[in-house]
Amino acid sequence: MSFFTGLIIGIAVGVVLIIGYAKAQKARSRRRSDLAKTVAAFARMTMKDSKAVLAPEFYPPWVVFTQRQKLNWLNQHLKKLWPYINEAASELIRSNVEPVLEQYRPVILSSLKFSKLTLGTVAPQFTGVSVTEGESESGGVIMELEIQWDGNPNIVLDVKTRVGVKLPIQVKNIGFTGVFRLIFKPLVDEFPCFGAVSFSLREKKKLDFTLKVIGGDLSALPGISDAIEETIRDAIEDSVAWPVRKIVPIVPGDYSDLELKPTGTLEVKLVQAKDLSNKDIVGKSDPFAKLFIRPLREKTKTSKTINNQLNPIWNEHFEFIVEDASTQHLTIRIFDDEGIQSSELIGCAHTPLKDLEPGKVKNVWLKLVKDLEVQRDTKYRGEVQLELLYCPFGTESSIKNPFNPDYELTSLEKVFKSGIQGTEGSDISTIATQKKDVIVRGVLSVTVISAEDIPTMDLLGKADPYVVLIMKKSGKKVKTRVLSENLNPIWNQTFDFVVEDALHEMLILEVWDHDTFGKDKIGRVTMTLTRALLEGEFQDSFPLENAKSGRLNLHFKWSPQPIFRDM
Repeated sequence: MSFFTGLIIGIAVGVVLIIGYAKAQKARSRRRSDLAKTVAAFARMTMKDSKAVLAPEFYPPWVVFTQRQKLNWLNQHLKKLWPYINEAASELIRSNVEPVLEQYRPVILSSLKFSKLTLGTVAPQFTGVSVTEGESESGGVIMELEIQWDGNPNIVLDVKTRVGVKLPIQVKNIGFTGVFRLIFKPLVDEFPCFGAVSFSLREKKKLDFTLKVIGGDLSALPGISDAIEETIRDAIEDSVAWPVRKIVPIVPGDYSDLELKPTGTLEVKLVQAKDLSNKDIVGKSDPFAKLFIRPLREKTKTSKTINNQLNPIWNEHFEFIVEDASTQHLTIRIFDDEGIQSSELIGCAHTPLKDLEPGKVKNVWLKLVKDLEVQRDTKYRGEVQLELLYCPFGTESSIKNPFNPDYELTSLEKVFKSGIQGTEGSDISTIATQKKDVIVRGVLSVTVISAEDIPTMDLLGKADPYVVLIMKKSGKKVKTRVLSENLNPIWNQTFDFVVEDALHEMLILEVWDHDTFGKDKIGRVTMTLTRALLEGEFQDSFPLENAKSGRLNLHFKWSPQPIFRDM
């Protein structure tokens, strides 16, 4: 009996142990699953999330680490060396920066030089370092140093205006954050194992400073402060900002291949602007635009001035040289022409070239802001429309550029041109005087297919739309039929225009509401013929400008008939 009793008790205890073990394993599995979810949640946390979870006194320093490694040891050494670096670097900076400032000196000033220049007692801080693989395959190593400097330098500029006024202007409250790029290239088999080092300001995150007249008020001379500030920013932007780079040879050799080289051209059509801020008390602003990729004077393009207009149409073409499409921007600044006084900035904008597909026209509307660096002012200043076409060098055979003088040349014209350029003894100036200009001529067929979501124009919630097509340069005008009580009209009407100069022509399509006692403009579409020249035939939908809603569906077909004439 005792045997069976022991057996039963043993079985019972065994079952209990098995059940207990199973529950323990299940609980352990659940805890591990919960822990995995927690770890995954922490892995998805951003710096902002961690700051929200942790109180400031418990906020660990490691969470502010970026991809760049910290350089506290280097900052300690730099702090000790800074007095000596300040003394050695101040004169070097003066001798190098003064010629750059003179190059960018605004026309309202006759002189711009340093009277004092010391870097102060506060050393910059290296906040991170990283090594990238960008050019390693081509025999180089790239190092990027992130630097922050809230310095107390003593910098005084001696400024002399065209009217003879002398002003000692102090540059104060400098705050700078940016990333400097060092390229060690080429790698060689002798110490220090690289032939040259190139340095450049890869990224300018912040540049703040204030200007103050010593013993006076700079605001007493309107335009001077803005001109000097713009000069300083442009000088920094173009003298050390990437893709510009300074090359320091370490081992004797030829390093011309490291120098900045053009990679292509950017064709820009300044089409129009709308809703510009009015800077005039009486009448309207007289807007003009300045465009550049690098703010060198000789590389900055200026449009014509449109008088008394807040919705100017320019339709002007400009060409720029591109050195690095992956990092460079096209910048546009729109001013109000004040005659003999300094022009007043209405607004500015920029667009990256990396977003452009080579050989494809991109139409962009850019909102204007007061400052591209510090965008604290959210006031609406208007918008500007640009057409952009990027053409890399070496792709002439695969990419059509209608602004190229060889575009659509006939065989006879190409022979004639090559004969001129091959003439013995001819130089660039001779060729320039004999150069021919291709006027792109042809027939543009425009089909007004339909419109969508036209805003209501009468009390019954309807509209009676029709479209007026206008060739701006030639003045030719046609219109579609009127479709009564229709917010989604379908016309399917085709119009042919004989175009004498397609590169400078513009098509404006105005949508109107017909009424027995008059008519009201609903909106418009303004476009150049560049895309039609490149693609030959295309169909697209275009939003109505100056309208609450609505789009026009259009089809275009271009039939070229090029002619040749003297400039």
